[in-house]
Amino acid sequence: MIIDLHVHTLPFSNDSVLEFPGVIKHARKSGLDGFCVTEHGNFWDIKKLAKLSEEYNFLLIPGVELSCDDFHFLVFGLEEYSHGLWMPYKLRETVDNAGGVMILAHPARRRYFKNSDMDTVMERFLRQSFLEYVDIVEVLNGRSSDAENEFALELSRKLDLKGTGGSDAHTLSDIPTCATEFARDIDNLQELISEIKTGRFQAINLRK
Repeated sequence: MIIDLHVHTLPFSNDSVLEFPGVIKHARKSGLDGFCVTEHGNFWDIKKLAKLSEEYNFLLIPGVELSCDDFHFLVFGLEEYSHGLWMPYKLRETVDNAGGVMILAHPARRRYFKNSDMDTVMERFLRQSFLEYVDIVEVLNGRSSDAENEFALELSRKLDLKGTGGSDAHTLSDIPTCATEFARDIDNLQELISEIKTGRFQAINLRK
């Protein structure tokens, strides 16, 4: 089952131009079985998103992209923002209490470039204290460069963590690019979280 774990839509991500139902029709035509709606700091109402999912017969899973200690995390399992989530330890604590998961999104963005020395940048990156709170690394991001994705993949290896893929879509042209293939069918948020925790998935590149 192929799910894009990282999609932004209007009106909650104002840097996106994607709207329902257009993005759903495009995603289905592109071969996706579903996608996660991960707005920037904004939470979709779970019931409203479930209603849209049922109406269009297409899997839509709520998530959120949160800024934390100058890095971004895709978070699944939270329903609203609470005080202190910009601090890594507080975000980790809150996600754990909710039974959720957090994925380090596009870790190399604006930090690693094509002609950079990977060993030097990696050594500096690995000193980041927040890394102890990371569950998963987004190793394929549709809006990241090949070099940035290469760095993210190597980071996941260094941390001995699995990697996911997502388009980070803001426009229709971003879909399909990257996604995550799950070994088992997923019908809702809790099943997604469970499958991520068990590690039955792999990041895939869908670029033609």
